[in-house]
Amino acid sequence: MALDDLKPGLRHRATIRVGEELSVPAAAGLFGSAAEMPPVFATAQMIAFVEWTCVAALAPCLSPEQRTVGTRVDMTHLAATPVGMTVTAEIELVEIDGRRLCFKVSCRDEADLIGEGFHERAIIDHDRFMARLARKQSDG
Repeated sequence: MALDDLKPGLRHRATIRVGEELSVPAAAGLFGSAAEMPPVFATAQMIAFVEWTCVAALAPCLSPEQRTVGTRVDMTHLAATPVGMTVTAEIELVEIDGRRLCFKVSCRDEADLIGEGFHERAIIDHDRFMARLARKQSDG
C-alpha cells in the first residue's frame, strides 16, 4: 500500500497490557509529584497508545522519507482501568485533507469503553522536519 492508496475507512487495532509504567503514579513521578494517586491507566498513556496505533496503521502507506506527527487530540477518558488489565485501541481514518489525517478512536479495557474521540496527524517530510528542529535548537 502507498500514500496514494490511503483512503478513509482504514482501520487498525492494537492491544496493550497496563503495567505499572503506564499508571498514573508513574506519570506523576515523571513530573516530580509525590501526590498519592490511584494505580490506573494514565490518560496521557492512553493518548500515547492511540497515537502509536495510528502510526502503526500508517506505516505501510508512507514512503521512507515520510513520517506523521500528532497535531490534535480530542478524547474523553470515560472509565478507569486498573494495572494488570488489557486495553485495546481501535482507530479508523475518517478524513484526509491534504497532509492532515483525522482518525476516530476508541479504547476499551476488558470491562468497559474507557476512552473515545478524535486524533489528527500530519504527514511530514522527515529530513525537512529535522532540519527545522536543528535550526530551532541553534537559534534558541
